[in-house]
Formats: sequence, structure tokens, C-alpha cells
Amino acid sequence: MYVIIAFIVFEFLLSKVLSWLNLKTWDNPLPAEVKDLYDPKKYTEARNYAYANFNIGALSSTLSLIITIVFLQLKGFAWLDEVARGYSSSPILQVLIFFGIIGGALTVISLPFDIYQTFVVEEKFGFNKVTPKLFVVDKIKELALGIVIGGAIIALLTFLFGLLGNKFWLAAWVVVAGISVFIAMFYTSLLLPIFNKLTPLENGELRASIEKYAAKVSFPLTNIFILDGSKRSTKANAFFSGLGGKKNIVLYDNLVNDMNTDEITAVLAHEVGHYKKKHVLQSILISIAQMGIMFFLFGWLASNPLMAEVLGAKQNSFHLSLITFSLLYAPVSMVTGLLMNLFSRKNEYEADAYAKETYSPAPLISALKKLSINHLSNLQPHPAFVFINYSHPTLLQRMRALGNRM
Repeated sequence: MYVIIAFIVFEFLLSKVLSWLNLKTWDNPLPAEVKDLYDPKKYTEARNYAYANFNIGALSSTLSLIITIVFLQLKGFAWLDEVARGYSSSPILQVLIFFGIIGGALTVISLPFDIYQTFVVEEKFGFNKVTPKLFVVDKIKELALGIVIGGAIIALLTFLFGLLGNKFWLAAWVVVAGISVFIAMFYTSLLLPIFNKLTPLENGELRASIEKYAAKVSFPLTNIFILDGSKRSTKANAFFSGLGGKKNIVLYDNLVNDMNTDEITAVLAHEVGHYKKKHVLQSILISIAQMGIMFFLFGWLASNPLMAEVLGAKQNSFHLSLITFSLLYAPVSMVTGLLMNLFSRKNEYEADAYAKETYSPAPLISALKKLSINHLSNLQPHPAFVFINYSHPTLLQRMRALGNRM
């Protein structure tokens, strides 16, 4: 218990120190390559946005830390286990009640922060486009998906554990890996339309440019969609989805409005680079391998009475073992997250290089600059913060790797 609490506190302090160091970089003079991206007024706005996010994040994470430690010390999970057992003798119903209560409590605790972040912070700095009605509808949809998908997965894992005991890990690994691959394949056609409207890109200069580039590099383009991202935020994005021989490109409508044809095509050339370099496939395989290791370790420990005793319970159960394991696995997860960020940053450099070779570096740099300015990004984040948290290189690093050509 004390080891778990010590790591929770360590992780919290590390996060806050890194965030503070990163925040202080806003007071440093900008490097020559990016010093003219913000005018003084815009730079002050971006700095204030960073401070606002830091403050709300610090308050939220501090409250979360206090609640977690108090709940552990008061044997809250053991008490919740008794509540679930009082309602049903079925292990599946017990696990659904147990995690249903936890999920409901977390939703209630996080809701005020979500409201403040959306309607105060994001609104103040001109990002928010979400109406109160849309906010409520989104939360209901998220909750419903969590109950249906999350509930089905946890119920299935509980059933497999009851059927196979400690040997359940292999079946659980196959099931969860299969679900992950399925979501990767059909995210655009099944999940995304629940929250957003997808409209085929009309014929014109942009579509012609994208199709010409896709044909040039033999990219198996199936559809090009415009996503109505502007109904929630002014922040823009683009991505492609699908595995195998069918690929869908999705462009946020505000990306199309903010960038010219060359810039958008360059951004997509970067995304195609991920496909050509097999980064998506590699990431999926690494993720599946990590799942296998995690399930193997959990299967090895799940039936150990100590897993329940750590939380103050007298009788072990699948859900108590899962909670204890997730707390014990957190340091391992932190290390694997670090390694995955290193891997991701390497992939981003490679995708940029592919876009440079097959299209042009200048429009890609221009697009990256626009994205940074529109998101009020930190143009010189602290190296330690980047090392721990960034899945992408910084704008300056990417510009230098691309040759800084404009």
C-alpha cells in the first residue's frame, strides 16, 4: 500500500515540476526561426492560455491525488466490493456494479472541471464552439458508449477469468487485441459518426490535388471526408483511418478553411508517410505485444490473496485484483509510455521526411506554423517536458529537420 501511494505521489510531483518548468519557458526569448510567428499581443494571449491550463490542471490533479490517497487509506475499494457483493452473488454483476459506481463517481468529480475548461478557458481564448446542449448530448453519448463497450469488455473478461482462472490471460489478450484492431479498422464508419457528421469532399482544386498526390505515391485512397469539427472547436486536425487496402482521409472543416491547397496536401503527405513507413502497423503490433505482457502478468497475480489484502479486503475478486494490478503496473506503464513517445517522435521525423521527398517541405512547414499559432502552442517547450510528454517533436525541431525552407 505504501509503495503504491509513494509512486502516486512521485508521479504527481514529477508531473507538476515538469509542467512548471515548461510554463516558465514562456519568459525566455524565442529562437530566431520562430520569433516572428506571434506578434506581442498574440504571444501574451498564448502565454495566458498556458497559465490558465496549468492552473485548472493543477487543481484537478491535486483533488484527484487527495481523493485517491484518502480512498485507499480508508479501504474504500474493500467497502465498495462489499456493496457490490450485497447486490448480487454473480461475479459478472458484481464487477459491473463495482466499476459502474467508480465510473459514475469519476464522472461527477470531473464534470465541473470539464465545464470550466470548455466554457471558461476555451471560451475565453476563442476556441470553444460547443453549446450547452451539445455538451450535454456529448456527455450522454460518451457515458452510453462507456457503459455498452466498457461494460461488455469487463463482463467478458470476468467470465473468462471465472472459466479459465489464471490461464485466462491468453483468451483475454486475444479478445482485447481483436477489439482494438476492429476499432482501428472501422472507427471512421462506426464510432466517429456518433459524434460528428462526415461529408464527402466536393470535386474541386483540393480534391484533385489530394487524388493526384495519392496516385503519384500509390496510396490506396478510398474516400475523402470533411468532418464538422468547427461545431466544437476552432482547433483543426486531419488523419486517415482504416487498415489493409482501404484508406479514408478525414479533414476537419476548419483545417480546410485555414489552409491553402498546398498546405493541406503537404499535411496529408505526412500522414501518407506514416502508412508507407508502416508506422501504424508497427504501433498496433507493439500495442498488442504490450497487452500480452500486461495480461500475462495480471493472470499470474490475479488469484493471489495479497491482491485483495492490499486494498483492505478479506476476500479476493477479479475486480479487486484488477484495481491492485493497475496501481502496481503504473510505474511500468510510465516507462513504456516514455518509450512509445520516443518511438512516436522518431516516426514523426520519418513521416516529415517522406512528405519532403514526395511533395515539398515549404508548405508542410507553413502548415505546421499555422497549426501551432492557431492552437496557441508553446514554441519552445522545456526539453524535459518534451522528453516525458511529447509524442511529436516540437515545431522548431521539425522545421530544422525539414531544412527550414520557406
